[in-house]
Amino acid sequence: MKRPTFTLLAAALGLAIAIPTHADEGMWMPSQLPSIAKPLREAGFQGNPAELADLTKAPLNAVVKVGGATGSFISDDGLVLTNHHVAFGVIQYNSNAQRDLIQNGFVSHERAEELPANPDFRLRVTTGFDRISDKVLAAAKGKTGRAYFDAIDAISKATVAECERESGMRCSVVNMFYGRDFYLVKQLELRDLRLVYAPPRAIGNYGDEVDNFVWPRHAGDFTLLRAYVGPDGKPADYAKDNVPYHPPAHLQVARDGVKEGDFVMLAGYPGITYRHRTAAEFADQVQWRLPTTVEVMQQLEHVIEDTGRDDRQAAIRYASQLQSLKNNIKRFQGELDGLKRSDAVTVRRKDEDAMLAWLAAQPQASKLRPQIDQVGQLIAAGNATRERDLLLGMMQTQTQLLRSAIVLQRLAHERGRPDAQREAGYQLRDEELIAGTLRQVQRRYDPAVERRLLTALLTRYQKLPDTQRVPEFDAAFGRTSEALSHKLEQVYGATQLGDEAARLGWLKADPATVAKSDDALLVVAAQLQPALLRMEDERKSHEGDLLRLRPGYMDALIAYRQKQGRAVYPDANATLRVSYGKVTPLKARDAVTYEPLTTTAGIVEKNTGAVPFDAPKPLLDAIAKGDYEGYAEAKTQQMPVDFLSNLDTTGGNSGSPVLNAKGELVGLNFDSNWEAVSASWMFDPRYKRAIHVDLRYMRWLMDKVYPAPQLLKEMGVPAR
Repeated sequence: MKRPTFTLLAAALGLAIAIPTHADEGMWMPSQLPSIAKPLREAGFQGNPAELADLTKAPLNAVVKVGGATGSFISDDGLVLTNHHVAFGVIQYNSNAQRDLIQNGFVSHERAEELPANPDFRLRVTTGFDRISDKVLAAAKGKTGRAYFDAIDAISKATVAECERESGMRCSVVNMFYGRDFYLVKQLELRDLRLVYAPPRAIGNYGDEVDNFVWPRHAGDFTLLRAYVGPDGKPADYAKDNVPYHPPAHLQVARDGVKEGDFVMLAGYPGITYRHRTAAEFADQVQWRLPTTVEVMQQLEHVIEDTGRDDRQAAIRYASQLQSLKNNIKRFQGELDGLKRSDAVTVRRKDEDAMLAWLAAQPQASKLRPQIDQVGQLIAAGNATRERDLLLGMMQTQTQLLRSAIVLQRLAHERGRPDAQREAGYQLRDEELIAGTLRQVQRRYDPAVERRLLTALLTRYQKLPDTQRVPEFDAAFGRTSEALSHKLEQVYGATQLGDEAARLGWLKADPATVAKSDDALLVVAAQLQPALLRMEDERKSHEGDLLRLRPGYMDALIAYRQKQGRAVYPDANATLRVSYGKVTPLKARDAVTYEPLTTTAGIVEKNTGAVPFDAPKPLLDAIAKGDYEGYAEAKTQQMPVDFLSNLDTTGGNSGSPVLNAKGELVGLNFDSNWEAVSASWMFDPRYKRAIHVDLRYMRWLMDKVYPAPQLLKEMGVPAR
C-alpha cells in the first residue's frame, strides 16, 4: 500500500486562513492547523501542530469515517470505537424478537462470536486530501447552468476513476467555500465490519428522547466494532476466513480522565454546516424549512410508533429508522429554537448588509456585486418548489421497497450509457454498495408500515397547488385519498420485491428486461422515472449556476471577515476536521449554570424503572457496590459518566474521539446541548457545547458491569 499523502494548503487557501476570535470556534481542515499553531498551543495543546496536518501520522491517521459519522482505531487488530447510536443499524440488523441485542446488548468473548454488520455498512480511512481547484475550474470555464454542473461532474468522475485504480480505494471530489475550491479525497474503504461489544439500550441510550440534546446527561453511548480484510490484507466483503485489519496507528486510551478547564481536541467528519449561507437562506430556514420538516417527520414518527405498539417484529425492523426520525425531529426543533434565541436572521442580515456596504468601496465590487445579486435570485427561484421537493425526497429516503424499485429502474437506465457518463451513485463502482442496500431490506421492511408512510407523504403531496404537482406522480398514485389507498393496496399486494432473491435478480437483469418488467412496484418506478429525471435536470441546472456564482459571494465574505479578524474556515462537508477547546461549564440561562461532569449518582437519581430511565439491574448493583478504584475522579472519588466541552461540532461528529493535551483518548463525542443545536447555522460561544462519554465510564462498564477483560487488554488498559 502506498503511503498516504496530505498536501499543505496554507498558501493555496490565501484569504481562507484567519486567526479565530474564539479559540473554541472552528471546524478546521487539518492543513490549516499549522497556521493557528500559536492559539492552539496557548489553549494547551502539547504536541506539534504541524504534525496534525499530516495524515500519515497519529492521531489523524487513526480517525475514520464510520457509516455517516466518525470512529477511531483503538487497537492494532482493527478494533473501532464509535457511538451506540452510530452503530445502532448494525445492532438492529443482528436483532430479532428472539435475540434482541437492542434491549440486551452484546459482548463477544472471542473473535468467532463477532457478528457481521449490515452489507452496506462501510468504514473509510482518509489517506489523501489534495487541492485540484485549478484543474476543476478550468474544465468549467465559460459555461453556465447545466453545462457548468456537467463539466465539474465530468472532470470529478475522471479524477475519481484515476484515483480508484488503486485497489481498495474510495475517492471523491469535494468543494470548499461553495465552489471556490475543490479537493480530491482519497480513502481506504473497508467492507467487512463486525459487532464486538454493545451495551444494553438502557445504558447506550439512557434517557432516550427525554435527554436527547439535553445536559446533564448520563448515557454510555459507545459501541465497539472490528474491521476485517481478506487473508491477503486487502479490503474484502464479509467472509469467515477474513482477518482483522491492522491499521498504521491507533489511539491510546488515557488512564487518567479530565476535569474542568482541561484542554481537549476532537477530530472527526462533521456532516454539513451552513454558517456561510446568505441572509435569505437563514430566513427561509427559520420561517419555513425547519418547522415544515419537523411537522412532516413527526407524522412519519407516529406511523412507525403506532404500528410497532402491536407488532414487535415491525418495531424491531423500524427501530433504526424511528431512532433517526426522533433524533432529527428534536435536532431540527432545537435548531429552530436556537436560531430564534440568537435572533440569527436579524444578525445575519445586518452582517450581510455591512459586508455589502464594505464591498461597495472595494475595487472588486463591480465584479462581485452582480454575482451576489444573481445568487439571491437563484435562491428565491428555488423556493418555488420547496415543499414538493421535500415530500418527494422523503418518499424515496423513508421507504424500502419503493426506493429499491426506483434504484433498480434508474440503474437499468444508467447501464445503457458509458460508465464515465453514468449518474454518480450508479456507476460500476457503486453497484456493490447498491447490492448491499438491497440485501438488507429484508430486516428493515414491513409492508403495512411502508404503505402507511407513503400514505402520509402522498396525502400531503396531493394537497399542493397545481404549480407544484407532477403529472407522472398524479398518474401513478391518483389525486384523491381513495385512489391513493386503492393504488397502494394493489401495488404492494402484487409486487415480488419483498423477496430478497427477486430484488437481487432484478439487479442482475439486463436493462431492457428491467424496463419492461411487469412487477407492480417496478412498473410504478418506471412511470415515475421521467419525472425524476426531469426534476434532476432542473436541480442540476440550478446547482450549476450556484456553483458558478457563489464563489463571488464567498470571496467578498471571506475578505470582509478576515478584515474583522473573524474565524474563516470552510463549512463542514463530511471531510476530516479538527476543533479544540476546553472542558467547560454552561450558563444556560438566568440563574441556571451546569457543571461540566456528570456521575453515576445521576443515573440513580433519574432512574424510574421505566423506559427511558430504566437502568439495568447489573448497573444499579455495581453502582450500589461502589467499586470505582482506578476509574473514579481523583478529587471527589465519584464515578464520571459524561462531560461537557466547548468543542465546535455538528452532525457527523458523533463517534469522534476526544483527545487530551497529549493526544490520548479521553472521551467520545455523541451529542450537543439543546441551547446550541443551531450551531450548524450560527456559532454562539455563550451556548455552544458538545457532550461526550467519559472513557473512564466505558472502561468501568467493561470491567465491572458487562465484563470484557480481553477487549480492555487489547486496548492497553487492562481490567482492574
